[in-house]
Amino acid sequence: MQSAGTQNLSRKKEKEIFHLFGKHISKGQIRYLSGGHLDILEGERNGIRFRESRSGRTYIDGFSSAGCFNVGRRNPQVIEALENALDDYDMGTYGMLSAPKIELAKKIVSIAPGDLNRVLLCGTGADAIEGALKLAKGATGRNEIFSMIKAYHGHSGMSLSANGKDYYKELFQPLMPGFRFAPFGDLNAIQQMVSEHTAAIILEPIQGEGGIHVATDEYLKGLREVCDRYGIMLIFDEIQTGFGRTGKLWASEHSGIVPDIMVIAKSFGGGLYPNAAVLYRDSRVLTGFVDQNPEFHSSLGGGSDLGCIVSSSVIDYIVDHKIWENVERMGARFQEGLRHLGNENSDIIWEVRGRGMMVGVEYKHEFMGILMAECLATHGMFAAYSGNAPQVMRFQLPTAANEKDIDEALEIIRKAIKFMRLYLLLLSPLSTIPFIREKLNKGDILITVNVWLRKLAFWN
Repeated sequence: MQSAGTQNLSRKKEKEIFHLFGKHISKGQIRYLSGGHLDILEGERNGIRFRESRSGRTYIDGFSSAGCFNVGRRNPQVIEALENALDDYDMGTYGMLSAPKIELAKKIVSIAPGDLNRVLLCGTGADAIEGALKLAKGATGRNEIFSMIKAYHGHSGMSLSANGKDYYKELFQPLMPGFRFAPFGDLNAIQQMVSEHTAAIILEPIQGEGGIHVATDEYLKGLREVCDRYGIMLIFDEIQTGFGRTGKLWASEHSGIVPDIMVIAKSFGGGLYPNAAVLYRDSRVLTGFVDQNPEFHSSLGGGSDLGCIVSSSVIDYIVDHKIWENVERMGARFQEGLRHLGNENSDIIWEVRGRGMMVGVEYKHEFMGILMAECLATHGMFAAYSGNAPQVMRFQLPTAANEKDIDEALEIIRKAIKFMRLYLLLLSPLSTIPFIREKLNKGDILITVNVWLRKLAFWN
């Protein structure tokens, strides 16, 4: 069968791919993606764009797979590193010593914030979150973990337990005990809830899935003081915010706060080879625990030789090109343009917020996020609304975007907003009725409505 990555895929082949995906993987996933016009078969991928397989139409990647493609789609330098590695390496054996592991560890601690100079290599973000939480609990001998309401940290074991919205967890109760939640940004709530039984406070410096909420410098400094007072491990989840995404190499640099433990993943693999890591302080408590329990966290996919070589190349590219400087400039241009659009459309846009090129646009109703994903795709941009906050459209373009790319993206967003207003001619009057508004804001119902609208619409 012809590959989904081949351009000019026939409609017959496209339907066959969708049929087989539904048969062998998930019909529900197809329906979910279709509701936001995200059911696109990616073909050729390059830089900040990709082509759709059947039509050959070009899309700007406004999502970057939640930050996996920080260095762009199919970055040539990273591809070359992987191709060269295949001449001599495979994954290697987990836990064994190897030159690629050592080289990567040296590089990552050389650019890590503050005194984070020890590394635990993992396979995925959720795997690394598990490792970080186990490290905090094991080193402190405590069981209580504080996470944030609307937090997102993964879908397995303790990472799922740390998620701050019931949507992800309600089907799997009971989960791991000992997890408590506080409002993001509310230092007073944390101060009143923590105690000498608390092992760790974990948070994203910018909540991604939660709707692009930026932690203030004062809040992070206050958390650092609370952790120091009670001997609590402060864990930063920089899986989405790291590697230049916010205009600095690490989001923590904006506040000057160094956590005890930091988790990285996604862009660490360059969009080519999944990889992740936990960085932590070389302290008596943390290092002592790891040295006494070297196998406290095992990850057969973590620290693979191929993965380490790819991640070393990613670090080289990011540092050599100082991509955080481009993000600072282009992020400011992008946010300025979005705020201008927000002012022009203040009747439907509640707020534009973010840092660097991690930006959220919040609409006044939840159903508008799903509609905006549809309207953006119609005009040539792939973007996703927040799972924890469907009214928020997340924009995370690859960090190599230039001025021309940013201006093109803004023009697409402008057209998409105008297009969305056609939907709102029908939905806005209905949304004033509380019962109907409640139904519209339920994702399943709106997805069903949007799928039918797409089937009937002449523009598809």
